[in-house]
Amino acid sequence: MNAFTMHGGTLHAENVPVRNITNEVGTPCYIYSKAALESAWLAYDKAFGDHPHLVCFAVKANSNISVLNTLAKLGSGFDVVSGGELERVIAAGGDPSKVFFSGVAKSREEIAFALQQGVRSINIESPAELERVQSVAVEVGKVAPISVRVNPDVDPQTHPYISTGLEEAKFGVSMQASLHVFQQAKAASHIEILGVACHIGSQITTITPFVDALERVISLVKTLAEMDVDIKHLDLGGGYGIVYNDETPPSSQEFMQALLDTLAAADIQLPISIEPGRSIAGNAGILVTEVAYLKENTEKNFAIIDAAMNDLMRPSLYGAWHTISPVTPPQEGTPERVYDVVGPVCETGDILGRDRLLAVEAGDLLAIHSAGAYGFTMSSNYNTRPRAVEVLVNDQYWATIRQREKTSDLFALETVIDW
Repeated sequence: MNAFTMHGGTLHAENVPVRNITNEVGTPCYIYSKAALESAWLAYDKAFGDHPHLVCFAVKANSNISVLNTLAKLGSGFDVVSGGELERVIAAGGDPSKVFFSGVAKSREEIAFALQQGVRSINIESPAELERVQSVAVEVGKVAPISVRVNPDVDPQTHPYISTGLEEAKFGVSMQASLHVFQQAKAASHIEILGVACHIGSQITTITPFVDALERVISLVKTLAEMDVDIKHLDLGGGYGIVYNDETPPSSQEFMQALLDTLAAADIQLPISIEPGRSIAGNAGILVTEVAYLKENTEKNFAIIDAAMNDLMRPSLYGAWHTISPVTPPQEGTPERVYDVVGPVCETGDILGRDRLLAVEAGDLLAIHSAGAYGFTMSSNYNTRPRAVEVLVNDQYWATIRQREKTSDLFALETVIDW
């Protein structure tokens, strides 16, 4: 669903005029749609039909506890990559027994916390990590449920920074090496083998890489059965792409049906989990910003806004495209020009949109679309800039779900030492 549409000449978030929100909380401002979050999650859940499954939201995409709570109430599981994210899930009312703990460098403290909370699985990403999990499990007197994250060496045809399933990536273990890891796990005293995990990348807009990866995982499961290693569950990751500009990703129904058909063809009846993040939260959020100044030089026109690369890192980090549109129609007589939409951070790379045709004046509001995933979670305080306020909309109601930081918050934990 599209929760951000024009009504009566002004952009609405569901049934709330965006300007009504910014009049109270200011800009920059992240606005999320509850209905869009729920609709995207439920589409995945429904797509599985009666096949045993769990849809786990990838917390790294959007970790606000109100967002997590919205999904937890639907029955969502969660994919976490740090102890902090696990704490957020618990604070949001999520069920730890529906949590898969991924990440390449879990600390002993994080592993102990995960075991004490009773997570569904700790996803093992190296032989050394398996040894650490076994050691911690002995210390805390728990049996650790684990899945081994395998690297199927499938090219997802996405940006190199978000490709995770190739041999050169830091994530997971190779298919061949995983056989030894599973043997180690079977012999360990405090390890219970749950399943195989796989994640090949992010913002993938075709089905083929997922099917290729799954076929390799199925082959591994059959090899493990011959080794008397019983696999009870498949964690098939996430990475499903969304429309930022002109992408044409399949629907969640098409994605899931392709995976289910592949399993059925191999006569595999195992329960599966998936870990979508971007495709649940991405188009459920916008970043609203105000035009501070218009500036021209001999080469470019600039629309300088009050949001910056510290608020939305993706364009600077990946060269990512986000649609940028006015919140209200331009004033009569405002000329259309091609602008680079740039922020106030002291970096040439502080560009949120290049070569955008806009009719804007100083003081106008712009909406940066598809910002609900990897927006606020990747934001920083670079240039000592307080991070943006976050708002959740529910039909005609809205509430602030994270207050804007004050500058004093940014150095509250620092100390001046008088040597």
